[in-house]
Amino acid sequence: MSRATKVVLAYSGGVDTSVCIPYLKHEWGVKEVITLAADLGQGDELEAVRRKALDSGAEVSLVVDVVETLIKEYAFPAIQANALYENRYPLATALARPLIAKILVDAAEKHGADAIAHGCTGKGNDQVRFDVAIAALNPKIKILAPAREWGMSREETIAYGEKYGIPAPVKKSSPYSIDKNLLGMAIEAGELETLWVEPPEEVYGMTKAIADTPNEPEYIEIGFEKGIPVGINGNRMSGVELISNLNQIAGNHGIGRIDMIENRLVGIKSREVYESPAMWVLIQAHRDLESLTLTADVTSYKRGIEETYSQLVYNGLWLSPLKGALDAFIQQTQERVTGVVRVKLFKGNTMIVGRQSDNSLYSLDLATYGTDDEFDHKAAEGFIYVWGLPTRVWSEKLRS
Repeated sequence: MSRATKVVLAYSGGVDTSVCIPYLKHEWGVKEVITLAADLGQGDELEAVRRKALDSGAEVSLVVDVVETLIKEYAFPAIQANALYENRYPLATALARPLIAKILVDAAEKHGADAIAHGCTGKGNDQVRFDVAIAALNPKIKILAPAREWGMSREETIAYGEKYGIPAPVKKSSPYSIDKNLLGMAIEAGELETLWVEPPEEVYGMTKAIADTPNEPEYIEIGFEKGIPVGINGNRMSGVELISNLNQIAGNHGIGRIDMIENRLVGIKSREVYESPAMWVLIQAHRDLESLTLTADVTSYKRGIEETYSQLVYNGLWLSPLKGALDAFIQQTQERVTGVVRVKLFKGNTMIVGRQSDNSLYSLDLATYGTDDEFDHKAAEGFIYVWGLPTRVWSEKLRS
């Protein structure tokens, strides 16, 4: 029985998404499969991916370049929010999923498809991110997830593909599952599932081993305008150029490696290894600039907002009402977050060593302990009395 007539399939060129093509047709009665591969700056040869989809049985194979959109509309807002899931992961993969969902919905509308499909299994976060984002963008369209239902093992999936002319993948020496875009890499599986094992150097592709990094630190200056990074060392750059350059600069110093036990949305703890050099440095620099340009109460309150924001993005709720409300708050806070941050990069460490802004709330005349001190020290005694009065009264009652 047909579940749909024409389907747009999110396509990566891997085993699962390739097998989805004949499976949708022969098992679920789909008449036409249109594949869509998103160019997110991952560096793959996407023309080969496009051709593979056609060879696997797709009627139409699309490749859509959305690198600039990924940076401007997803990464930059996340930097303004200092978004780090569980205070560590810069959300490189999670940020790309609502964007992919958007272009899938756009393609479905353009080509008159009645369903969208993806190759996610029932165990990970991406199934949630795709399903929720697609439903938010088009609540009426069908969502198909063959790999979540077909119940085949890896070997059975490969055998099924071979039956329909999809060649078995060349066996790799690497057992790892890797997802990459311009914002970073996510690496899992293989021996990484043994928590005591240190990730081998072979899993990393964006950062140098500490032993191979320069023996001298490198200083860079990152310019921000309203919370958005706009240049390095005085050179104004596009978003894509800035992220690309900073990935190379920071990666050369071994910066951006993350090895963590992560709480997936589906309730599973997972060992995840990430590389995200540029995003890591930019969030540290941006957070420091905020400390200079925002008042203490706004900074403190925003930290709680940032944690909620990160959870929403990780959990696939980019298009939720709460996320939209938080966006409005964050954007308002960024009006004065303009300036330059000086960063020292050395042996895997990101150290903020200088900052300046025309909107700085730092007053040397008030902060100094020198002869130019203008702070009224006599006012401190009355302030301390009033500030500590509730505690004094409580203590007196406690002892009475």
